[in-house]
Amino acid sequence: MLKPDPQPRYPPASVAWVIWGLGAGFFLLGFFHRVAPAVLHRELSLDFGLSAATLGSLSALYFYSYAAMQVPTGLLVDRLGPRRLLLGGLLVSTLGALIFAFAPDLIWAGIGRFLIGGSVSVAFVCTLKLATHWLPAHRFSMAIGLLLVAGVSGAVFAGVPLQFASGMFGWRAVTIVAAGVGLLLGLVVWLMVRDDPAERNYDSYVNVHVQSGRWSAEWQKLTAVFGYRNTPLLAIAPGGIVGSVLTFAGLWGMPFLTDVYGLSPAAAATLCSVLMLAMAFSGPLFALLSEKVARRRTPYLVSTVLALCSWAVALLVPDLPLWLLVSALVSAGFFSGAMILGFTQAKESVPLVLAGTVSGVVNMGVMCGPMLLQPLVGWLLDRFWRGMTGTDGLRVYHFENYRVSFLLMLAWLAIAVVSIALTRETRCEQMGSTDRLRPPLER
Repeated sequence: MLKPDPQPRYPPASVAWVIWGLGAGFFLLGFFHRVAPAVLHRELSLDFGLSAATLGSLSALYFYSYAAMQVPTGLLVDRLGPRRLLLGGLLVSTLGALIFAFAPDLIWAGIGRFLIGGSVSVAFVCTLKLATHWLPAHRFSMAIGLLLVAGVSGAVFAGVPLQFASGMFGWRAVTIVAAGVGLLLGLVVWLMVRDDPAERNYDSYVNVHVQSGRWSAEWQKLTAVFGYRNTPLLAIAPGGIVGSVLTFAGLWGMPFLTDVYGLSPAAAATLCSVLMLAMAFSGPLFALLSEKVARRRTPYLVSTVLALCSWAVALLVPDLPLWLLVSALVSAGFFSGAMILGFTQAKESVPLVLAGTVSGVVNMGVMCGPMLLQPLVGWLLDRFWRGMTGTDGLRVYHFENYRVSFLLMLAWLAIAVVSIALTRETRCEQMGSTDRLRPPLER
């Protein structure tokens, strides 16, 4: 008589979420570094003598290296595993933060920002890889949504708390503390994180014995993911969505709100933080909605259209009442949270063995948004500057300067709407390990 197969012994939810949480902690730290220049824009401008274009370029150095590392990260995480990449990223980010904190001039500050961006770039993709192995498939969208919450929590710490701490102790001292946090987190990752539950004597949610077959080489994996129609479309779209949020709340929102609407720096920082919190906390809601209706593309598309409309009201209409301005900005952030569905849709559009690679490609698209928009908006602000300066010697811009500059954000959002509309719906079903499920256009 045949014995029944033993029931799988999956890791307890508490253990799985702790493993996920350590990766999310690194993403939180990376988000703190990402948006810190928005709050520190006056201090950095005065210390290094920056114009708007130069400040935008300094901030964007983070995104240049971050975006450049996404495809290599996706390939390496499938090859080496997330634990090694997380540990290496934390060590290099600590070095970059120390260089930035002690920078005597703009060149060294740029080197620090560049190292920080390239090193923290591994956090998102590695955490998604851990979620694939440690959590059941139906929790993947929720894991992405909560990861966005963790990231934006870092942005909140880089808001009013950072402004207060930098005023008390100086921005350099606060950056040194952030470097110490990264070093401590690296120690905990080394002690606790494992690539797969099998290393802790649990069963994995992924068959780790499945080989990549004809996609054994990294360049073959990269070529393979671009053979699926959804990959380039889902890489283009989030650049406009996240790029708009991080260009505004992550850099140019504070001067816009202080110059145009006369808000205090603390109030402007708070509003920018609320905008990003709205994006973060809406992510899990869109994940639940997507699972309930068994659709990815439809909620993603509708929310992006509504985000575009909200941004248009906030950025193009002059002299808005404060309540309407706040409502439009919070709505823009809320509807932008649906961008997490693009990662799940992309993962479901390719065989699971390519999950890390496609996540890296899509996340590279995410980072291309702020990488390009932040310096371009700064360049346009300088291009149309009318020569006015404040009492501290910093340039002051008018509403018309901002409106023309922010048109770049709206244009990319419009492109995002078209891109999402052209994607193929996955109906919340993961593609198998072969390419038989691909429609004719993708073969």
